[in-house]
Amino acid sequence: MLTQEEKDDGWALLFDGETTDHWRGYNKDAFPDKGWAVEDGNLVVLADGGGGDIITDKKYGDFILKLEWKVTKGANGGIFFRAMEQPTQAIYWSAPEVQVLDNENHPDAERGKDGNRKSGSLYDLIPVKPQNANPYGEWNSIKIVADGASIEHWQNGEKVVEYELWTNEWYEMLRNSKFQSHPEFGDAREGYIGIQDHGNRVSFRNIKIKEL
Repeated sequence: MLTQEEKDDGWALLFDGETTDHWRGYNKDAFPDKGWAVEDGNLVVLADGGGGDIITDKKYGDFILKLEWKVTKGANGGIFFRAMEQPTQAIYWSAPEVQVLDNENHPDAERGKDGNRKSGSLYDLIPVKPQNANPYGEWNSIKIVADGASIEHWQNGEKVVEYELWTNEWYEMLRNSKFQSHPEFGDAREGYIGIQDHGNRVSFRNIKIKEL
């Protein structure tokens, strides 16, 4: 639920703890009929459920997104923003991803470069500094601030990643990454918020957004 103060300040819920009304499957017209569940007020990706990624039914340009996530042991997930829908491409080829991970037990934490696959990072590109994620079984808070080209990741109340899109430095970084053959990556000025189904059980709650 939103407080009256949050409502007055322009916040809107993307998940009310009971329904999936604001969401649908990526490249689908409806919410997945398997692989996802609403349990105890949480939106849950089920392990090996095969539901696929989900996106909001609305596009967002400049915004502040807040949510909380909790992983099971060894789990992997992600939060996407400004995603395009491309019928022949996975969501991660267009949308920047804030990583959701059990840093202590998932092997991806030690892959990539300088921890850029650990929780809160811009996945496979920019690591979190400092890395302040709570362990599996505990809730973590994420805030994404997208204001034009300026992007911030906040994890557990601390700003941990900050970058500018569409600069020479940005495109140079992409040219040296796995996204080099996808010029659409991070290019959209508005797009969908997405949550990843990586085949692991991950819970989300208190998903809210304020458009700027």
